[in-house]
Formats: sequence, C-alpha cells, structure tokens
Amino acid sequence: MRRRPWRRSFFSHLVLILFFLPLVLFLCLSLLWVAFLGADAVPRVKRSAELPLRFRSDGSFKILQVADMHYGNGLVTRCRDVLPSESSRCTDVNSTVFLKRMIEAERPDLIAFTGDNIFGASATDAAESLFKVFRPAMESRIPWAAILGNHDQESTMPRVELMSFISLMDYSVAQVNPSGFLVDGYGNYDINVHGAWDSGLANTSVLNLYFLDSGDRAMVGGRRTYGWIKDSQLTWLRAVSEDLQRSSNLQQSRYPAPSLSFFHIPIPEVRELWFKGFVGQFQEAIACSSVNSGVLQTLVSMGDVKAVFIGHDHLNDFCGNLDGIWFCYGGGFGYHGYGKPSWRRRARVVLAQLGKGKGTWMGVEVIKTWKRLDDDKLTKIDEQVLWRRDPWEDQ
Repeated sequence: MRRRPWRRSFFSHLVLILFFLPLVLFLCLSLLWVAFLGADAVPRVKRSAELPLRFRSDGSFKILQVADMHYGNGLVTRCRDVLPSESSRCTDVNSTVFLKRMIEAERPDLIAFTGDNIFGASATDAAESLFKVFRPAMESRIPWAAILGNHDQESTMPRVELMSFISLMDYSVAQVNPSGFLVDGYGNYDINVHGAWDSGLANTSVLNLYFLDSGDRAMVGGRRTYGWIKDSQLTWLRAVSEDLQRSSNLQQSRYPAPSLSFFHIPIPEVRELWFKGFVGQFQEAIACSSVNSGVLQTLVSMGDVKAVFIGHDHLNDFCGNLDGIWFCYGGGFGYHGYGKPSWRRRARVVLAQLGKGKGTWMGVEVIKTWKRLDDDKLTKIDEQVLWRRDPWEDQ
C-alpha cells in the first residue's frame, strides 16, 4: 500500500514547528521583558569618565556640591517647607530641574554629592531613586562623585550595596573603599586632579580630593547619636596624604598640592564657629556626633587640607575657619528635605585656579567658593576666597 503524500508533509511541518517554537517564544518573552523594564534592563558596560581628572586649558577646575538631595519617588513625592503658593505643584522633580539648571549655568568639572542623596523613608526602591538623583549628572557626561549621609540606607539597600551601585553608574568616579586598607564605613576614597594638558604638570596631581563616610547613627553610652569618622579612616587618610605630599615634593617641590575634603555629618568643633565668625547663614544647631574622634586635629597635622565641605544641617550654608581650615556647608539642595518656606534651596560651587608661570600653568594659586539660589536668576551669593598660595613659596 502506498503512503499518502499529505502525511509526509504534515509530519515535516510539525517537526519544523516544534523546532522553531521555543526560539520564537524566547524572542517574544525577551521583547516583552525589555518593554516592561525599559532600556536599562539590557546589560551594558558602564560609561566611564576620562581619568585622571584635570584642570582646563584656562587653568580652572570647578566643583559643584550637591548637599542633601533627599530624593523620594520623583513626581509623586511632595516638597517640604515651601511657600503655600508653591506646594501644590512642587515635587522631587523640582530638585532635578534645579540640578540641571546648575549644571548648565556652571558647567562644573566634577559634581560632588555629599550625602542624603535619597530619603530612605520616602524611597520605595533605592536603586530607582538613585537613578533619578544622578541622572542629570550622567546625562551631562560630567564626572561625579558621591558619599552617603545618614538617610540613604533607610530604603531597600544597605550602605555597602549603595556605594557599590553608585560606583558602577555612568561617569561615576566614586569608590566603595580604598584597596589595600581595612577601613570603617563605605565611600572612603581619594581623587587626584592633574594639571592642564598644556603645562609641565600634566602628569602630576596638583589638587587632591578626599571623600569620607561619616556614618549614620550609633549608640554611645546607651544614647543614640549621629555617626562619626573612625580611627581606621583617619589612619588611611594620613597615609594617603603623606604619600601624595611625598610624590608632590619629588615632582614639583615649589608647588605642593592643596587638598579638599568632603563628608556629610559635621564635626563637633563646627559649633565653635558661632562665636568665631562665619560667612553665610547659621540658622540651626549643629547636629553632630557626641563622639569627637579627632578629625580636626588630624586634618591640621596633615597640612594639605585647606577646606572641608559638609551637609546634614539644611538651614546652614556658612563657611567658617577652624585652625586654618575652612568648613563650609552646602545648604539644603533638595525639595523633599526640610527647609524654610522663605529660604531658597541652594548649591555651593568651588573653584580652584592655577597660577601662571613663565609661559605655562603652575600649581594651584587660589581656591574660591560661592553659592547659587534656586530662583529665576540663580542668584550668586557669598563669594569668598578660601585659600591663596603664599607668594613667598614662589621665591
């Protein structure tokens, strides 16, 4: 009996269908997965900043400090302490718009986020909120660094995961911790800024930036207090400073590199500035740890740190000098952080300028700072010189 042709055709098609069906289903599910989670769900390599950081050809290096962004969930997170006329339409998006305006106006070479980037109690997904916080920096392709405050870990990620996540984001130059050192906290690292390309210091660090984790909260003697910078961190800091100064002396002994430091929670001595004088507004008590771990003494003994930039107390935006080192608040930046209805959110800018030698740029000559308010004109206030190189060093 002859086999019917239609049976051969049927089985051939069935085999083809069974072979290709899993592949088609896989492709369909993949497309649905990408459509549901967005383009960020597709694995890709981090877009890295060009390193080392360096001064511009005009001899300048500018840092934008963003203190206490306090981001929640974006559009659905309302602002705190704004005017009644602003409250109905004010959300986290106002903080994003302010950051974009500051980036466009100042065109910084580095953006430094100094803690409380997200407000954990209001951020239902830490990773998603972090993306929203740092997106303007990533879209600008400007290198940026970040440290943690006392609220960042209150959402869905512990501090170590937060810093690891931040270090892997586009154009981030942040690090979890230094290699070769066992230190407390997460987010202790240093960044070197080299001289301009068209100078003899193009391969030399002429400005050093120290980032430190000041912790969140702790129990001391049965009482709750804010975190502090630990001995292990200060040991690492001294070692890095000594190494950088030794290298600086070998390569450019006439122009030792100054340093700046960034951390979130102020040290206890900042309270003394109420009696010593300051530039800016001192409007609330200093919320610091009950533990004095000797940060100021360490910084003074190192000799290279000229200024420290802090956050935490949103209604303070002043700079004051303690034993030759300026301590400067950023002022509250984010709209979901507490503030005052009549007090504009603000940001701090730091500018380092190289000195001009015989036809070439030399070491850092002056470090200045000012603030900008989030108003129609981004009003510039309280411009001041923090440090100027002693002209006798050039003799």
